[in-house]
Amino acid sequence: MLKRIPYDREKAVRYAREWALKRNPRYLNFDDMGGDCTNFASQCLFAGCGQMNYTPATGWYYNRPNDRTASWTGVRFLADFLLSNRSSGPYAEETDRSGLAPGDLVQLGSADGVYYHTPIVTSVSAEGIFVAAHSFDAYMRPLQSYSFARLRCFHIAGAGRWE
Repeated sequence: MLKRIPYDREKAVRYAREWALKRNPRYLNFDDMGGDCTNFASQCLFAGCGQMNYTPATGWYYNRPNDRTASWTGVRFLADFLLSNRSSGPYAEETDRSGLAPGDLVQLGSADGVYYHTPIVTSVSAEGIFVAAHSFDAYMRPLQSYSFARLRCFHIAGAGRWE
């Protein structure tokens, strides 16, 4: 039976703080293969939910570099997974900036609608939204300091776990 479990935002943000400016040796660094941002965002999500989804092709998991899904490391594929997941692992709803909380994700895009970067939200305050990211490593970087034409916001609503 699938059980809905809460997403631990504090754990996700703690993981981001610990690993934003370095690499966790458990995961391959994808900087030289298109970027490590979504890999890092997925690691943070996993820290916050503790559940992967082992559905072949459309799931969300990482065991080792050659045993992972595209959604673990690919910007578009992660968005598709989070918005459509009805099984184990995290799930999200699209929101606007006002719906973001620490532990949520944003994706930056170009004017033609191609999204290319996935930071994790580390703080939301009157001063703005702050993020952590790999591939141009950052921690507590103001979202407004990035140059982007489009912004997609994901509020992580929870996770599923099979029991």
